[in-house]
Amino acid sequence: MSAPSETDLDAIRQQLGRPARGVLEIAARCPSGHPNVVKTEPRLPDGTPFPTLYYITCPRLAGAIGTLEASGLMADMSARLTEDADLARHYAEAHEAYLAEREAVGHVPEIDGITAGGMPTRVKCLHVLIGHSLAKGPGVNPLGDEAIELLGDYWGQSACAPAPA
Repeated sequence: MSAPSETDLDAIRQQLGRPARGVLEIAARCPSGHPNVVKTEPRLPDGTPFPTLYYITCPRLAGAIGTLEASGLMADMSARLTEDADLARHYAEAHEAYLAEREAVGHVPEIDGITAGGMPTRVKCLHVLIGHSLAKGPGVNPLGDEAIELLGDYWGQSACAPAPA
C-alpha cells in the first residue's frame, strides 16, 4: 500500500466522477498501474461514518463485480456459510481482522463491531469482499478470494484509462 499521490487522487476522481473522500492509501492497483482499491478513513471528512475500509474505485472492476452479484452468487455463498463450519470460521476471522484494522485507523462508535459486505454471517456485497482480498492478498478473506477467481480474466489484454470526467 502507498500514500496517494495527486495523480492517484485525480485518477480516482475521474474513475468515480467525484472527488475522492477520506483516502488514506492506495490499497491495490490495476495491471495498468491505476488505483483500483483505496483504504479509507472510517469517518469521512464531512463526519459521515464509513464502514467500508477498502473501497473499489475502478469502474471496470466494479462492473465485473456487479455482474457476479447479479448471478445470485451472494445467496449461494451465504448458504455455504451455514453449511461449512471451516468456511464460516475463516470468514469470521476475516471480519475480526477487518474490524481490528479499521479500529487502528480510528474509532467510530456508530460503526463499532460492524464491518461491511455482510461479514461475519452473510454475503451482502462482493465489492467489499473483493476489495478486502485485493488489499490484503490471498488467504485473508476466503469469499473475496473465491470471487476474484470467479472474475477470471476480467481485465483482458487491454490497458485501462480512468473513466472520462
